[in-house]
Amino acid sequence: MSTQMWNEILEQPAVLESCGRVNEKVLREIVTEVSRRNIQSVIIAARGTSDHAAVYGKYVIEYELGIPVSLAAPSIFTIYKKKLKLPGTLVIGISQSGKAADVLEVLKNAGESGALTVSITNDPNSPLATGAMYHLYCNAGLEKSVAATKTFTAEIFLIAQLVAEWGQNSLFKKELGQLPQNLFKGLDTDAIKMKMERYRFIQECFVLARGINYAVALESALKIQESTYVRAKAYATSDFYHGPFAMIEKDMPVIVYAPDGPSFVDVMQMIKRLKENLVDLIVVSNVNEAIELGNCNFKIPQTSNDLLSPFYNAVIAQMLACELAVIKGLNPDQPRGLKKVTITL
Repeated sequence: MSTQMWNEILEQPAVLESCGRVNEKVLREIVTEVSRRNIQSVIIAARGTSDHAAVYGKYVIEYELGIPVSLAAPSIFTIYKKKLKLPGTLVIGISQSGKAADVLEVLKNAGESGALTVSITNDPNSPLATGAMYHLYCNAGLEKSVAATKTFTAEIFLIAQLVAEWGQNSLFKKELGQLPQNLFKGLDTDAIKMKMERYRFIQECFVLARGINYAVALESALKIQESTYVRAKAYATSDFYHGPFAMIEKDMPVIVYAPDGPSFVDVMQMIKRLKENLVDLIVVSNVNEAIELGNCNFKIPQTSNDLLSPFYNAVIAQMLACELAVIKGLNPDQPRGLKKVTITL
């Protein structure tokens, strides 16, 4: 079964290359304004998949720039009708459609309260794009599948580019420039389809990661939920020890994202403990030590940079969800009860 979701996953190298090129000028303009205003804090507003891009944004900004980042609570503006004091703050609104009413309300109030506002959308004519002081354009083309794939990686790519420009990190800029050509390097899509067959009948699973890849764990669980209706729940491995581990049972599927890098030692400890408890362990990694412990494993390209591995892991996460839906006889392009654009206040 050929699906739109799978086709859009495969478009991602071209999408990243094009959105990087299209936004070069505005990225420089934003950084100039950030410097002029001496920005000291960042708030990011988003929902759904874009909220997981915001989690990546929080980690990458704090890691690279040392600037504290918070995730907005839109209800403060939309339900409680309150104002925040935001001079010296950059407020970023992320929405694939650019029509997220609550995110738009956050940006509107932020601008009125003295903040610098930036939007990231896949529609340059959307309310969010025109309502912010600066707009970063995903330039991903029309995304027809309800499940967001190429727009998610475009969003985190634009955040990473903004951070690289802001921090004048030439090495990070170079690595991001090489990312489109490396995204599917060594990827065996046939193996993914074959390996997912064993999970045809699963009804629940956990998805784990640590650090910057926690954003991918969240997105991976969401993709599984909306595409396959499996009850998937994401945790940071550090949180999973504190109570949730008690839910582990023999043969329960657990997906662990374990890329090489600063988070690997902690994640590896969790993998070993899960193995001792006889779970059905699905490991996504580029480290043989972790891969060898998986009942099922998927290898990503080699990198020890936690800022880059989320892109590789996101592709695997999307493919696993898409293929599992097909194996279950479902259509991931049109999941029940969902629409492409969701409006919340």
